[in-house]
Amino acid sequence: MNELTDTAVVAALRRQMTVAVAKQVASSGNLANLDTPGYRALEVSFTETLDQQLAMPAATHPGHIGLAGDEPAMHVAEVEGVVPRLDGNTVQMDRELLTMGRAAGDFSAAQTALAAKFRLVRYAINEGK
Repeated sequence: MNELTDTAVVAALRRQMTVAVAKQVASSGNLANLDTPGYRALEVSFTETLDQQLAMPAATHPGHIGLAGDEPAMHVAEVEGVVPRLDGNTVQMDRELLTMGRAAGDFSAAQTALAAKFRLVRYAINEGK
């Protein structure tokens, strides 16, 4: 039987926050290149990132964004299914802003859960005194 330990909860919340930051980094890069002819929009691929995080702990390969020394790299791929504009650019402002908003929500939810976890630990420590 698998137990859900405090360490596992904190690690999962940390991964959620890391992926949210990587999504915001990719979207902000796309928005910065909104008017760059021929630029292809990039996104953090959740499936490949999850597979990579489960398979290998911390490796950085070309085509990945590493956010910290001990964090697994995020798999970044070109956005598929987007029709390029006449200048060849595939960035869509609405899509990028929506992605950034969702990532901010994911980060905020993980941050709130992590803060609650630390409040419980602080409470347990203070009750022992």
